[in-house]
Amino acid sequence: MIPKEARTPLLVVLALLVIGVLPNAFFIVDETQQVVVTQLEKPVGDPVMDAGLYFKIPFIQKANYFEKRVLKWDGSPNQIPTRDKKYIWVDTTARWSIKNPLTFLMRVGTVTTAMSRLDVNIDSIVRDHVSRNDLIDLVRSEGWEEADKRIAELAEEVVNVVTESPVEEAEKGLNKGREKITREMLRDAAKLVPEFGIELLDIRIKRINYVESVQKKVFERMISERKRISAQLRSEGEGERAAILGQMDRELAKIRSEAFRESQEIRGAADAESTRIYAESFSRNPEFFRFYRTLEFYRTFENPQSTFVLTDRADAFKYLKESGFVDRGKGE
Repeated sequence: MIPKEARTPLLVVLALLVIGVLPNAFFIVDETQQVVVTQLEKPVGDPVMDAGLYFKIPFIQKANYFEKRVLKWDGSPNQIPTRDKKYIWVDTTARWSIKNPLTFLMRVGTVTTAMSRLDVNIDSIVRDHVSRNDLIDLVRSEGWEEADKRIAELAEEVVNVVTESPVEEAEKGLNKGREKITREMLRDAAKLVPEFGIELLDIRIKRINYVESVQKKVFERMISERKRISAQLRSEGEGERAAILGQMDRELAKIRSEAFRESQEIRGAADAESTRIYAESFSRNPEFFRFYRTLEFYRTFENPQSTFVLTDRADAFKYLKESGFVDRGKGE
């Protein structure tokens, strides 16, 4: 039985013991964290991956927290020569996460140390891939080859023949772009980091800066690329224009031919009808027909290049003589 006068100090000691021990006996893990419990600097049990409240032995065991979220790595810009001996500044970035916190604790320990390991591994991979590729591949966006094929197909549909220049044939040999190169970087770098408990998710080239001697050539290359595409599109448009104009000319010629044929048929029918009417009319009075034809002769006769000498007995003056006009002329 504890004396009454000793109970108060004992309660105080117990309270202090609870206050000091309980905070170290439990640890909280939220959704963005993962924990490895160590005892005397050695891991104990499996890593804690799920959020919740967990127990550990106070003062003996320690909870080591690690990020579960995706982390960012930024490299230092480096001047690297390309395969075609062009010097460029390459600035890269990567995304990574702690896949195995136990391995990460044993092999790396801290995020700062992990960053330094990534500096070495990723920088070497980036340098290797940049030096193995030409400058045009590093600055070229992926998908241009498919665009070239599509433009060629459209042009071939219009003009039926596509003539490629040596420059275009050389450009179609470029089967790489920046996207493909970065995927190759990620594939090679991802093989080096699992031993650290790290998963490399992505590598990107943020920026490429060119030294002054290269920058001018790059701009010229970009201008040449755009001019080539615009010339291809312009050629396609000219071919389509020629096809439309040819079709229009054929339709116009067809319309004119049909209109001329129809007009000739109408004119022929009209001439035949007028001839029939004239013949019917003149057959009723042949003398009137001869008189009418004589008047037509007077009206249409004109030839300034020739001289005709006619006597008053000519048939052309028959009706003039009958009217007495010729005889009056002699008398005058």
